[in-house]
Amino acid sequence: MPIVVILLVAAMITACISGIFGMAGGMIFMAVITFFMGVSEAMVVHGAVQSVSNSYRCYLLRPDIRWDVLGFTLMGALPVIAVLFFISFVPEKRLLFLILGLLPFLLWLPRGFFQGDAEKPKHAVLCGVMVMALNITAGVAGPALDFFYVKTKLTRQEIVATKAVTMFGSHMVKIVYFGIPLIQSTGIGTLPPLWFFAAAIPCIMLGTYIGIQVLKRLSDINFKSYTKYLVTLIGLVYLARAAGWL
Repeated sequence: MPIVVILLVAAMITACISGIFGMAGGMIFMAVITFFMGVSEAMVVHGAVQSVSNSYRCYLLRPDIRWDVLGFTLMGALPVIAVLFFISFVPEKRLLFLILGLLPFLLWLPRGFFQGDAEKPKHAVLCGVMVMALNITAGVAGPALDFFYVKTKLTRQEIVATKAVTMFGSHMVKIVYFGIPLIQSTGIGTLPPLWFFAAAIPCIMLGTYIGIQVLKRLSDINFKSYTKYLVTLIGLVYLARAAGWL
């Protein structure tokens, strides 16, 4: 029971963070749940919680979704899905932490180097490839996704809304990819009880709603700046865990 309460509180707080920045909450939630469960279980729980968070953000910001960008992103994601479903891959925790720790540094690539721009079709296709591959192997792809959005001319609402649709789809794929083998091998006994998922829904919706209200008060410039520093701080924590310091 104490662990479930911790997870519910974490789900609400991280949903609020994701509501503000369109990312980062998922990275923090993954850090929390990997303290209490194995990688496969964490992937399923993370996918379920983040699917609710992202779908509710999609609903609240539905007028701001850029479907043209999403179409090209899907073109990149589909081949990756087809390939990965023929491969069984569950990363070891230290490798998982290392990947998650290094991802935020994509946002610090110098100007003049490759700059991701999701509004460009070729970049959006590459975004789909990277996000789907990383979400399956590392469980989280927020910093890689943000690499293609933080330098665009999109408004903060368009960024959060469009990223929410992208991550909702990738999390659903993750649930199936890790969930089916897990249930076949160990059943559902290693996952939290079903009432946890039911209780998580209102917690996530409340956190998301609060986050969206904060988002409305930010400027586009502050939004992009705060996002960059926040995910970098989270990345440093993951690197410390990969090194065994935490």
